[in-house]
Amino acid sequence: MSSIQPSATSQGSDSLARSIRDHWGVFLIEGIVLTVLGLAAMIVPPLAGLVATVFLGWLFLLAGAISLVVTLRARHAPGFGWSILSALVAIVAGAVLLWNPLQGLVTLTYVLTAFFIVDGIFIVALALAHRRELSGKWEWMMVNGIVDLILAGVIIAGFPGTLVWAFGLLVGIDMVFGGASLIAMALEARKSART
Repeated sequence: MSSIQPSATSQGSDSLARSIRDHWGVFLIEGIVLTVLGLAAMIVPPLAGLVATVFLGWLFLLAGAISLVVTLRARHAPGFGWSILSALVAIVAGAVLLWNPLQGLVTLTYVLTAFFIVDGIFIVALALAHRRELSGKWEWMMVNGIVDLILAGVIIAGFPGTLVWAFGLLVGIDMVFGGASLIAMALEARKSART
């Protein structure tokens, strides 16, 4: 059975590589669009933060409504009460974000800051715990944890002013890096498609 698995994995990766080579233009366009939107978000982070907040609000609201309908149709399923509560929480969260997006943006920035602090501490601890086993690689984990803590520190140091722009800026940075990686992948696929 183990001899079949590598060939299946190899076929899957070959078809993925072929698909990327055949459709490199789509990846390039997506990368360019993401990069442009990310740069726009970085230029006007408060607007990007509000757009992201409204988008999340609609996601929560729609997901909660769909979950509520599905749960009500399956009344006899185990955990019915918990499913109803979960759906209602999603609906309320979406409604709150849409009712007052600016306050929602502030709340999301607090949550993001808390995430950076907790994640940074855990990643640093993990890097220290694995420094013997991950020789030569644990430093990258350490840098990742330290960057998380620095980002949290920058947001906290600028309170309350950073509450308005930090979330949008970080969304923009993420989009730029995601777009740049898609562009690089598309250009490499284009080069290999020509050869």
